[in-house]
Amino acid sequence: MGKIAFVFPGQGAQAVGMGKDAYESSAAAKAIYDKADEALGYSISKLSFEGPEEELRQTANTQPALLATSVALLEVYKEQGLKPDYVAGHSLGEYSALVAAGVLEFADAVKLVRARGQFMEQAVPGGQGAMAAVLGAERAALQALCSEITAAGTVVELANVNCPGQIVVSGSAAGVAAVVERGKEAGAKRVIPLEVSGPFHSSLMQPAADKLAEALGQAEFRNASVPVVANVHARPVTSGAELRELLVKQVVSPVQWEDTIAYLIGEGVDTFVEIGSGTVLAGLIKKIDKSVRIVSVNSAAAASAVAE
Repeated sequence: MGKIAFVFPGQGAQAVGMGKDAYESSAAAKAIYDKADEALGYSISKLSFEGPEEELRQTANTQPALLATSVALLEVYKEQGLKPDYVAGHSLGEYSALVAAGVLEFADAVKLVRARGQFMEQAVPGGQGAMAAVLGAERAALQALCSEITAAGTVVELANVNCPGQIVVSGSAAGVAAVVERGKEAGAKRVIPLEVSGPFHSSLMQPAADKLAEALGQAEFRNASVPVVANVHARPVTSGAELRELLVKQVVSPVQWEDTIAYLIGEGVDTFVEIGSGTVLAGLIKKIDKSVRIVSVNSAAAASAVAE
């Protein structure tokens, strides 16, 4: 029997209506949303279920809404008695993974990601930072191009190494524009500017990392009950203290998603359960390895169907 990893999506997976059927059909899921609303002092559940979309899209709302949805669906799915051998999350999804591994209490996590979203929005004035998805480039060639552009005075760095042929870059507006213009030099077929409120996972997010370090320092981090494969270095971690430090680094470091999945497959994981809104991670994992089994638990109905 192969091993199972639970994986949790990050920003970009949100959709109005997410989690609604879980809230309506499961007392455990409803309790998570109620806890989130209480911890935040406003109704993130109503915003998740009804929108408006432009409000849900604001980073400081998106982050707690996605976390609540993932943890609510995890509660529904846990009723089937399945336990993971590993957990991992994409960027923001790492917080869902930490809740799943018992490192963070949900009420603490939801407040932390709300603050993380606010710090990320405040770190770089609007319009000064940007991100773009680069399709078809080799990692090393793109890294070399980014280093060259950065050395010339406009910062641009790898932000998400998602799967072969899909890497997101992040940095100053001018640096990202240079990659859009010169992407072909790194073998890129297309470079698509992303609609985001800042240059996430780049060194320009250092002000957010500093503030986040302070907030994380006040939260209780327990040791993980199952290994968490961290975004920063794609290696398993169980120490609560180390996981806290990695969350600070994560804000200014690339998300090593391709390496994370490759590591898990190397450890014998043959089933990935994506828990949360959408199917973004299922799409990425398929591009990394077609042979593994991937199931998306993105509704209460899916949670019970998948267990069978």
